[in-house]
Amino acid sequence: MSPKTEAATTLEVDGREVRISNPGKVVFREPGITKLDLVQYYLSVADGALRGAGGRPMVLKRFVKGIDQEAFFQKRAPEKRPDWIDTATLHYASGNSAEEVVVRDAAALAWVVNLGCIDLNPHPVRAEDLEHPDELRVDLDPMPGVAWGQIVDVAMIAREALADHGLVGWPKTSGSRGIHISVRIEPRWNYRDVRLAAETLAREIELRAPGLATARWWKEERGESVFVDFNQNAKDRTVASAYSVRPLPDARVSTPLDWDEVRGSHPERFTVATVLERFAERGDPAAGIDDAVGSLEALLARAEELGPAEKPPSSKDGSGRRASTMPLIEIARAKTKDEALEGLDRWKSKHPDVVPLLQPADVLVDGMRGSSSLWYRIRVNLQHVPEAERPEQAPLEIDYDPWAGRGDAGSGGDGGRGEAGR
Repeated sequence: MSPKTEAATTLEVDGREVRISNPGKVVFREPGITKLDLVQYYLSVADGALRGAGGRPMVLKRFVKGIDQEAFFQKRAPEKRPDWIDTATLHYASGNSAEEVVVRDAAALAWVVNLGCIDLNPHPVRAEDLEHPDELRVDLDPMPGVAWGQIVDVAMIAREALADHGLVGWPKTSGSRGIHISVRIEPRWNYRDVRLAAETLAREIELRAPGLATARWWKEERGESVFVDFNQNAKDRTVASAYSVRPLPDARVSTPLDWDEVRGSHPERFTVATVLERFAERGDPAAGIDDAVGSLEALLARAEELGPAEKPPSSKDGSGRRASTMPLIEIARAKTKDEALEGLDRWKSKHPDVVPLLQPADVLVDGMRGSSSLWYRIRVNLQHVPEAERPEQAPLEIDYDPWAGRGDAGSGGDGGRGEAGR
């Protein structure tokens, strides 16, 4: 029987029956991991995965067409769901609300994976208190050209900065190129204060590691540095939680680490196969995270000392928009990353004399939030190209409009979600 017509199977998980449709469907071709294999992986590491995602409302990031196609983001819980699947309703500043899934046990883990969720994307709040995060998230997002050793150096400085402000950081690989550090905090502060604390931490890390780390929000100003992405603490943001499998060909995993093993822990070492063995041998290095709850008072006091962050200049056209300090041109807006990169290749073929002058960090690939999925934008920073040799802005190589046909036209502005390190 072919995988497309294979009958569903039912698993009994802690006394509950979980239906797994099309269990033989190959999700990761390279290591040969099927949908049922993926479910069984999450059941094997459920203790650690629930420590990261359990009890929290979750955006369902569903890869229904496989990892080679863009996922779609489903905030609202499916109407047809078992009565033992919990939910919580989140309210946003826009006036919208969403009843989101709350995973509380291994059976619920298996259920969301069956929906096509390869990684887990919970909010930093518990379902019992949706307005006061109990987790501050430090996302170390390397720009192109940054080596692993530099990311580790910044992580160690982040650890020291957290400790100096009375907080304990728990590191994990992001499962892509970066490092995440999770910090348990008392649920006393609202999102705005938590984001301010995270931004203050980012500025503090930048002060301690000039040239290595940056808190600059605008991507073209970062250079070859590690961006401390404080905006992952905004109310609408989620990140892949502990033990999440990432949608990459080798099925690598966002893996909790001990601090003494961070330097040698390159992300590609941690895959479904190796993490299963690691977890069985040693358990979860982050097992003590819920016992290390700290206060944001010291970071918020530091915010007052530093004062407001520097704001970029405004455009002279009266629009109030930011005026970039860098010579940027836009190359492509595309539905998929591959299409956007094809547009970049076409642009490069038209400007062969410019290409050798570009540094890795000069090519800016942004994954932008659309209504239910990402779209991709590519810009080029011409800062290393002599002014007389800089190409002018031309019609886009690919000009995709993610808001076409929708009444809720989006901004697609510079604050869009970056691609690296997520």
